[in-house]
Amino acid sequence: MNDVRKMIYGTLIGFILTLVVWFSIVYISSCGFSFTCNKGAPLIDRTPIPTLIPATLPVQGLGGDAAAFNKCQIAAVDLLGAWVTAGVPETDKFTFTDVNGQSCEAVFARDVLPLFTESNLWYPGSLSCSSCHSSDLAKALQNMDLSSYAGILAGSGRANGEPQGKDILGGGVWEDSLLYQMVYAPNGESLIGRPIMPLGRTADVPDKGPVIFAGRIIPTEETADATTTPSP
Repeated sequence: MNDVRKMIYGTLIGFILTLVVWFSIVYISSCGFSFTCNKGAPLIDRTPIPTLIPATLPVQGLGGDAAAFNKCQIAAVDLLGAWVTAGVPETDKFTFTDVNGQSCEAVFARDVLPLFTESNLWYPGSLSCSSCHSSDLAKALQNMDLSSYAGILAGSGRANGEPQGKDILGGGVWEDSLLYQMVYAPNGESLIGRPIMPLGRTADVPDKGPVIFAGRIIPTEETADATTTPSP
């Protein structure tokens, strides 16, 4: 009787062990030695992420479309100089010649003010001039506000919020102005032995600052004809 029980128990234990070994082989072959197997989980319907963004802008042709981008190129210091020499207009257009010899026109708000208020313009990682020279004169360096037209013309040294401080624009003579002496940096040094501006500007930035897109090309008779005469 004991022998029969041993045979039955032995058979059951052997069967169970066989099942365990078989399931172990199947699991390991599918998932490896991991308890986080998700190969049998249903697939998630995901929207594929495009690796290339299609160019959806229309192809520019001749005529008016070709003249849609008519920005000029000029060094930052030269643009400031053209504005000061023209009498520092706030709303009137002023003219300059760009690096390609083209006659161009610009306005203060669109083309000059960003030189004082935009970051990463004079060199990568640069703060804007208005970050240090803000409208809060009590905290602004040199008590000077470079965030607006009125602030720039008011000048520096307005310790008690005076309406007018020291002129930084040289009375309209660009080369005599404090601003010119601080932003024009031949050989990486200012003309008056002080740190060149904007603050943190390195010596590898060009003497007259970066060449930027600013202003607009003044149409000539040839360009006017090209933009108004339809193609046959």
